Amino acid sequence: MGDAFHQIYVQLVFAVKGRQSLIKDSWEIELYSYIGGILKEKGNKPLAINGMPDHIHIFYSHNPNLGISELVREIKKSSNIFINSKGFVLGKFEWQQGYGAFSYNKSAVSNVINYIDNQKIHHQKTSFQSEYKSLLEKFEIEYKEEYLFDWMD
Repeated sequence: MGDAFHQIYVQLVFAVKGRQSLIKDSWEIELYSYIGGILKEKGNKPLAINGMPDHIHIFYSHNPNLGISELVREIKKSSNIFINSKGFVLGKFEWQQGYGAFSYNKSAVSNVINYIDNQKIHHQKTSFQSEYKSLLEKFEIEYKEEYLFDWMD
């Protein structure tokens, strides 16, 4: 039997527990590099990682030998340990339960990378709540408000 070939692009989105603004400019690049290392270690190719103080976007080429939920669980667990061991926040850092996973075709890759790279500009006009609901609607994902992230107003 021949080799398996795949081309799967996924954007993950998840938030800091309680939607607290804990991810600081002073250490976000170190966090994003660490998460990129987790992706590579699991056979994925990171394409863009960026976010805001209260949430993160991860865009990567997905290794189909690993389930998305398993990968998210590993990213959250390992990055929690990383952030807490570095003492980046007072108290205990945690990611909120849940995540969004959105798949893209190859023709969208550069647009998604640009979108993620420009998160800080994008969020000058759009809230995370609005952005997340927009993604769910764009991808025609049914949802109930009570099961979305805990929104802080």
